[in-house]
Amino acid sequence: MTAALVYRAEEVTEYDDLATARAAEGTTWVHAAGADRAEMERVADAFGIHPLSVEDVFNGVRPKTEEYDDYTLVVVKRATLRGGETTFDEEIRDVPVGVFVGSDWLVTLSPGPADPIDRVRRAVRSGDERLLHRGADFTAYRVLDVVVDEYFALLDEIEDDIEAVEEAVTTATDIETLEAINSVRRELLSFRKLAWPTREAVGVLARGDPAQIDEETEKYFRDVYDHLVQLVDLTETYRDLASGARDIYLNTLSQSTNEVMKVLTVVATIFIPLTFVVGVYGMNFGDSPYNMPELAWPYAYPAVMIGMLLVALVMLSYFRGQDYI
Repeated sequence: MTAALVYRAEEVTEYDDLATARAAEGTTWVHAAGADRAEMERVADAFGIHPLSVEDVFNGVRPKTEEYDDYTLVVVKRATLRGGETTFDEEIRDVPVGVFVGSDWLVTLSPGPADPIDRVRRAVRSGDERLLHRGADFTAYRVLDVVVDEYFALLDEIEDDIEAVEEAVTTATDIETLEAINSVRRELLSFRKLAWPTREAVGVLARGDPAQIDEETEKYFRDVYDHLVQLVDLTETYRDLASGARDIYLNTLSQSTNEVMKVLTVVATIFIPLTFVVGVYGMNFGDSPYNMPELAWPYAYPAVMIGMLLVALVMLSYFRGQDYI
């Protein structure tokens, strides 16, 4: 059963009954994390929240801000890296969070865990004066702020992956390195798809468009908006770094291939005259009128072998002098 916090200056009260909490004097905050659809609908009924708004949160729609007559809905997403079997086998896992801001009430709904929001809730319980002396819009700001702060931690993890990839491309050109580069690029693309619409959603609050946002609170939302702008810029920078790492990998792979081809070409070139010699003396003309006199010479075989060896050594020495090998 979801409980409600009702707070005002110097006083915080917790209610189990949502209707009683809604009617109490002060700011009412209901936070349902890990709730199923039935529990979210129960909370929505108590505060007159439209069923489609609950559906948006439960289905995890794209981050957005939507204004209604009695409240404003802000859908954002928590983001964490979910690890795999290897360091680079990771993907971004997002959990939708719905923030419903009324004139004197706040409802936060999430079908998954919302640990950062629990920290804000504990701050209310402990009597944080900044929260108790302000309205629901300021608490909504704090909720969005802690969600966005998680983005910085996630981007720091991706940055570590990029640094590891940049070190790997200079020493290895195996398929695992390419997979690591592609994994980082996928993470950055997923994060960009998350941060970009979140910035637009918070931008609506920063402009003070919704009636539930007090003019004094707009500057706090602008601060969150600035953080999201910084995150988007960092994402673009990291994407450029990941693309650069991929280019370095491809250039290193191409150079390695060229070195192999150069060696193979030298080997083939050395064997061309040797193949010619053995081809000539491999002809069976011993009994013909135009026989090959060398076939009857007792030292023909060792002479040919020594001659072929000398040709190979001379050509090898030449190629080394030209830095071909």
